[in-house]
Amino acid sequence: MNRPGIALAMHPRRTEHVLPDRLLDRLESLGRLLDREPLQTFADERARRILPDTEILITGWGAPYVGRDALSLAGGLKIIVHAAGTVKGLIDEEVFRAGISVSHAAEANSIPVAEYTLAAILFAGKQVFRFRDTYVADRNRDRTNAMQRLAIGNYGRTVGIIGASRIGRRVIELLKPFSFKIILFDPTLCASECAAIGAEKADLETLMRTADIVSLHAPSLPSTRHMIDAEILALMKNGATLINTARGVLIDETALLATLSTGRIDAIIDVTDPEIPGAASLFYDLPNVFLTPHVAGAIGLERVRLGEMAVDEIERHLGGMPLAYGITWADLARIA
Repeated sequence: MNRPGIALAMHPRRTEHVLPDRLLDRLESLGRLLDREPLQTFADERARRILPDTEILITGWGAPYVGRDALSLAGGLKIIVHAAGTVKGLIDEEVFRAGISVSHAAEANSIPVAEYTLAAILFAGKQVFRFRDTYVADRNRDRTNAMQRLAIGNYGRTVGIIGASRIGRRVIELLKPFSFKIILFDPTLCASECAAIGAEKADLETLMRTADIVSLHAPSLPSTRHMIDAEILALMKNGATLINTARGVLIDETALLATLSTGRIDAIIDVTDPEIPGAASLFYDLPNVFLTPHVAGAIGLERVRLGEMAVDEIERHLGGMPLAYGITWADLARIA
């Protein structure tokens, strides 16, 4: 029996831990792993040697674009498994037209994002960052003791989730053991569907007026660009917190920074537009902003989940079973 050729395409430094030796060994048991070193371009001599024998291509962060040129070399390609989140901007429509199956590990990447979001919500509810800053600045507890009498904490607060994406749904599931009221804005779901996943349906305006903590989990689409604008931000309660682990482009950041500069609301921001704010950006300096460098998704050992999901998917493919996480070109118009 001819064993399928398996090739890797990703940036090694950006994908360390995705495919540890034990997963590479699993791949070698499933087919011919053509090279343990990932391709970083499809235009060099090594790619011209490997791609013609490739039936299964595993991509990851930093992979070269899979378009017509790559397909012309990989004439026997049957499946692309992306050991990361979105394939937008990586895989050409021509891939789908050629009948090549495509799968991704966005489900695995959603786990750490949801965990980060849960931590962010809990810290926001207790005003942990403000306590930290005040305590460090004063080096005594005069002000922090007084702050404990404020109407803060995580009992009976309202959390607003924007978008019942895979991450949004996972966050709702993680919040269930706590004493929160969870409201959800997602125009694709009716009230009973929202209730079934553990949330109360709300329109965007009501959610922004009502929630003590708002967490964004909508996809980046033309229709969602700057969905959180100055008018929407003005609806937020004084002292509320906005969390964004989705995409920076969902927020009009000029309006957000203007609102944050008043001190009226707080923000926990993991994603921005552009990906790295300019050196003079207020995101770095405002005391009511907790900024992280896009680390909510899989980092370090969390990346192993991505590789495990990719290898599991390849086993399903070779066993003639349906893909668990297959996607189509049409799917890309509605997912992140």
